[in-house]
Amino acid sequence: MNIIIIICVPIVAFILLALGVGIFVKKRMKHEAKEFINPDFSGDISTIESIQHHFGKIRAATNNFSDDNKLGQGGFGAVYMGKLVHGKEIAVKRLSKDSGQGDQEFKNEVLLLAKLQHRNLVRLLGFSIEGIERLLVYEFVRNGSLDQILFDRTKSSKLDWNSRYRIIVGIAKGVLYLHEDSRLMIIHRDLKASNVLLDGNMNPKIADFGMARLVVPDATIESTNLIVGTYGYMAPEYARYGHFSVKSDVFSFGVIVLEIITGRKIFTQNEEDRGDLLSCAWRSWREGTISNLIDRTLSETNGGQPDMVRCIHIALLCVQQNTASRPTMASVVVMLNSSTITLPIPTEPGFYFSRTTSILHLESPNTQSPNNTYSSMGDLYPQ
Repeated sequence: MNIIIIICVPIVAFILLALGVGIFVKKRMKHEAKEFINPDFSGDISTIESIQHHFGKIRAATNNFSDDNKLGQGGFGAVYMGKLVHGKEIAVKRLSKDSGQGDQEFKNEVLLLAKLQHRNLVRLLGFSIEGIERLLVYEFVRNGSLDQILFDRTKSSKLDWNSRYRIIVGIAKGVLYLHEDSRLMIIHRDLKASNVLLDGNMNPKIADFGMARLVVPDATIESTNLIVGTYGYMAPEYARYGHFSVKSDVFSFGVIVLEIITGRKIFTQNEEDRGDLLSCAWRSWREGTISNLIDRTLSETNGGQPDMVRCIHIALLCVQQNTASRPTMASVVVMLNSSTITLPIPTEPGFYFSRTTSILHLESPNTQSPNNTYSSMGDLYPQ
């Protein structure tokens, strides 16, 4: 009898131990699989813990922030492509400087931004902090940024008029959400083609919204002493005096629309179209030759040109020098969705560049050099 007990007790103990380990491993694997799955609109992102992730796991996903995984370098940090153990792809922004905030304040801001959900915004999945390291984890958008396709002669052929119009409307809806429909009023302050990503269906997703809340301390809605943004896209009142508002984003949106329709960058040194795009568009408007601005790949199509010209008209309304004259994004969305609304006549846009120089002369409150003042908000997939 004693022999039976001696034999059975270890066997039972081993079986129970094995079952316990199996249950633990199964639960752990289930937790691992769920950890980075982006919450949908009904998901629980109500606590900091629900979006904070282990630094080592994200570092491993990017192969220790390998150059091979690097998607680009922006003004506020590098961006890496990452792949988690269970195969989910992510984009990781590694912030390059201290935000000037405490850890708790930073976490609270990230939590607020993670709750902003819109089909035309890149989803912020979470964050990680270790020492001075701060990481932001985003969904991975496979087709990269709009500028990488739009300004490539081969790739741009994929963007027919229907695709470009859908991109224009999608960007407008995303900015409108940030301005009026989100829990926070977000002014992007660096809206540009490289901060618009395209998903597998060429739907636009705005990146880097809310970065000013995370990395630019002591800024108000009215003005800031630290000008962040990209020349050509910045509204004149922001570039010169540091004054920004929702109308600053409207200006940037207008520039993007002109780029989408013309296939040209805001400023180019190409011999065939030397000069800044705003000046060219304004001259063409006044001379009645606005259709000459349309991208050649689009001008060959039939039936869409009136819509293209109307979009250029809307873009010129957005880039007017006078801030008060620019429409709100709500008005822009209405104008884009209705061909029967009579559009007002645009006034002169804000000019940046002369016809003979590529240098922007600013009357800025910031005494930084142009290289420092030109600080992108950190393109998610910068070139």
